[in-house]
Amino acid sequence: MSAEAPAPAPTAPAPIAQPAKVFAGAVYECVRCGTRTTQEELAKLPEVKCICGYRVFRKARPAVVKQIKAI
Repeated sequence: MSAEAPAPAPTAPAPIAQPAKVFAGAVYECVRCGTRTTQEELAKLPEVKCICGYRVFRKARPAVVKQIKAI
């Protein structure tokens, strides 16, 4: 019988770092000029600013009204 060294036990893979969660579909609108932009586009810029130079945005609401059943 030959004496072989036991194989090392497999190790679990290291956890992968997850990027920060960004809400997909969030659309913001400039208060001054009305330009619409997504949150992903705003995150790419060094500062939150519209192309017109204004820094105030509001979250654009969807055109469809959500209806719920009354209790």
